[in-house]
Amino acid sequence: MSVLRLKLPTDPRWVNIVEKNIEEILTDHAWCEQKAATNAITIITNNSEHQDLVKDLLALAKEEIDHFEQVHNIIIKRGLKLGRERKDDYVNELYLYMKKSGTGSRVSALVERLLFSAMIEARSCERFKVLSENIQDEELAVFYRDLMESEAGHYTTFITYARKYGVGIDVEKRWREWLEFEESVIANYGKNETIHG
Repeated sequence: MSVLRLKLPTDPRWVNIVEKNIEEILTDHAWCEQKAATNAITIITNNSEHQDLVKDLLALAKEEIDHFEQVHNIIIKRGLKLGRERKDDYVNELYLYMKKSGTGSRVSALVERLLFSAMIEARSCERFKVLSENIQDEELAVFYRDLMESEAGHYTTFITYARKYGVGIDVEKRWREWLEFEESVIANYGKNETIHG
């Protein structure tokens, strides 16, 4: 997972917490997929002049909704219930950082939103890898391995567009700053049965 350049790996013991409440992790995961689709639509709404970005993020949003459906189907198959939408403190901390990091220009707003999105996808991808390698539930191990590959593709999409449309911005420098900030945030998580918890 070094390709993601995350500074702090998830402790595999987090999976022991997850395994105690599968309904909770699946509910949280389902809502993460819904939020990811909504985020992609928001980026499209605010940047509709970029035809290639619109096309790729429409495909990404459809994929996220498909993942939501897949998680929901697992919930139903297991006789569990999709709980109410969960607050994601990790994502909220990243969101506040994104909001205060922009310079006020449309280009800066787009780059920050794309890096915010890439950061969430990178951490989700890493968490799915940890789940796939450590969870005792065979069906979920396979499911999370498959999703891990998809999330890695989404991460790449967001980073690629940040580089493409970040004219006048040192995107690599900003990404390094995002990675450092995320390390300070994720250090406080890994204790709950949620995707970013």
